[in-house]
Amino acid sequence: MPTKIAYSTSATATGGGRDGHSGTDDGSFSVDLAVPKEMGGPGGGVNPEQLFATGYAACFLGAMRFYASQNKITVPADAKVHVTVGIGPREDEGFGLDVAIKVALPGLDQDVAEDLIAGGHKVCPYSHATKGSLTVTPERA
Repeated sequence: MPTKIAYSTSATATGGGRDGHSGTDDGSFSVDLAVPKEMGGPGGGVNPEQLFATGYAACFLGAMRFYASQNKITVPADAKVHVTVGIGPREDEGFGLDVAIKVALPGLDQDVAEDLIAGGHKVCPYSHATKGSLTVTPERA
């Protein structure tokens, strides 16, 4: 849990949830949602897993850059974080997520890259939020 909230935002969903509309309350982001074909929907639109993958990728890259700055490591300008989010039924009830993170750090030695990835995972708020609730596997691409 954070000791002090530095920033907060809020969003509202309407309609059918996965096949409705969602947007931030300040109006800076708005999106129509569609259930993927793989889940019985029409597809062709944005879904919550895509939003989660996009946010996690950006957050993880930022977390690695923060960790790097604290440890005097230079992150390559062309570093990339690729996040895959899967969804499916759980054994107990409901649905669960699966997350895989692949990090491209061109030109970095393996030991430095592994430290940077592990450090990013330790400080990333998305990693903290998912800890214990799903398996997240960050690795070098």
